This record gives sequence, structure tokens and C-alpha cells, in this order.
Amino acid sequence: MTAPSHRSFDAAVPLEAPQDLVGLETPHVAIGVRRRPPFGLILSGVFVALLIAASIAPVLFTHFDPLVGDFSEGLKPPGWAHLFGTDRLGRDVFARTVFGTRYSLLIGFGGVAVGLGAGIVLGIIAGQRNRILDEAVSRLFDMLSSFPGVLLAMLIVTFLGQGMLNIAIAVGIAGIPKFGRVVRAQTQLIRDADYVTQAAIYGLSRWQVFIRHVLPNVLVAIPIIATVYIGSTILIVSGLSFLGLGPQPPTPEWGVMLAESRDVLRVAWWPGVFPGLAITATVIAFSVIGNHLQQRFEGRLA
Repeated sequence: MTAPSHRSFDAAVPLEAPQDLVGLETPHVAIGVRRRPPFGLILSGVFVALLIAASIAPVLFTHFDPLVGDFSEGLKPPGWAHLFGTDRLGRDVFARTVFGTRYSLLIGFGGVAVGLGAGIVLGIIAGQRNRILDEAVSRLFDMLSSFPGVLLAMLIVTFLGQGMLNIAIAVGIAGIPKFGRVVRAQTQLIRDADYVTQAAIYGLSRWQVFIRHVLPNVLVAIPIIATVYIGSTILIVSGLSFLGLGPQPPTPEWGVMLAESRDVLRVAWWPGVFPGLAITATVIAFSVIGNHLQQRFEGRLA
């Protein structure tokens, strides 16, 4: 019985790769796995960029004065001369909407800054190894959270008085629990991490461990929380302005524009619809960006 020849063995199991597989490399697979940014995220980013540009240089978008009107042009419907129409005083609604971006974003960012600063300090204090301070700060968060954000802001504005600064402070105080609880939980999580314990074993003082390891890792999540909260802050600010607790007429602020449009809403829809759409689109845009950043931070996206 003869043994099989080497020629038949080579024919059965070819040693060379087929020609259609030559050149197939791992990078091609990795490129195919990558995901493009969602269209909604791109659209939200473009809209936020336009908002920032409108708040910095509104004259690039319109040549009308938002405070000057012509009574003969009152309540003109949207058209080529006035894209968003005019209000009852003949003022261009598009110009007022564009210039109102500055006020709404300024108060919104100011409120986020107030809530963020106080929330970081109180959250870090509550996250340390002190049960008394943790209990006191946690009860403060519970007390502030027991009121709806708009109601608490209204109560604070009643004591502080009207004005852009006071409304930013009021909205910021209402947002302290949202920032403080996240910072507290993040501080406790990082405080018990292995690398923090090893840093203390190697001789670093408690202050050095906090500055080098705890604080930087706590602050990583702050921009994500701030981005998510900006939208709701602007919504609260517009609601307070609508109720007459924010900037006063003739300031071209979105909430003020909504309040002024109530008397003519039955005969002219455009003075109130376009500021309302601006508020809605702004809240959605910041929420989409913030949710995407949160998902990336939590590792749910590839």
C-alpha cells in the first residue's frame, strides 16, 4: 500500500490564500465599524453655533433695529420684507428674535454658572468622609428639590427683585441639587477607587490626593451636566419672563415677546409662534448634544 504523494497533499490543502482574499486587512474592518455622527447631533451643533453667533454679532443676521418700529407696518404677516412679520408696534419679529438670543443665552448661562459653582462646592463637601457634613448637605439638596424649579425661582425672584442678574441667581439656586448630587456621587466613587488608595499609601497627603486625583476626575462630568441643564434653564427663564418676573418690555427677550403676543394672538400668530419655536429648538438642541455627551461618557457608544 503506497503512501500518498506530496503533490496530492498540496492539492487537498492549498498553502496559498485565494486571490480574492489577498489584501484583506484588519484596518478595513475597523473602518467599517465606525459610526458617523447622527444627523440630529450635527443639526443641533449647527443650530447652537448659529445661536452663539447671533448672541455675539446679531447685526450679521438682520439690519433692523429690534426696538424701533413703524406703526404703519404693524402686524404685517411674514414675507420678503419681514421674514417673521411684524408685531403690533411695527417692529421686525425676526430682528427681535435674533437679538433676543443674547438675553436668553446670557441669563441661561449665568444661571448654570451659579448652580454649577455652588453645586460643585457642596457636592465635594458632601462627598468627603464626614457623615455630619454629608447629612447636612443632603438635607439641603432635598429641601431645594422639594420645590419645582419654576416655583422655587419665582419665590427667589420675589425676594431678590426683578432683573437679569436676579433671575440668573434664582434659576441657579434652583439647579444646585442637580449639580450637587452628581458631584457628590462622583466624589464618593473616586474617593474609594484603588488608585486613590494607592496614592495615599505612597505618601501623598490628603490634599495632594484630592488635587491630583479626585478633583480632576470629578470635574470631567461637569460639562456634560451643564450642557443638559442649559436647555431647561432657558425654558425656566422664558417662563419667568412670560410671567413678568424677568426682563421688562421693550427688551427683545423670547419670554417677553411671548407675553406681548398674547393680546394679538387671535389676529396674528407670528409674533408669538416664532419666539416659541426659538425656545423649543434651543432646548432640543442642547438636550441632544448633552445626551450624546452623556452616552459617550458612560461608554454606551462605540
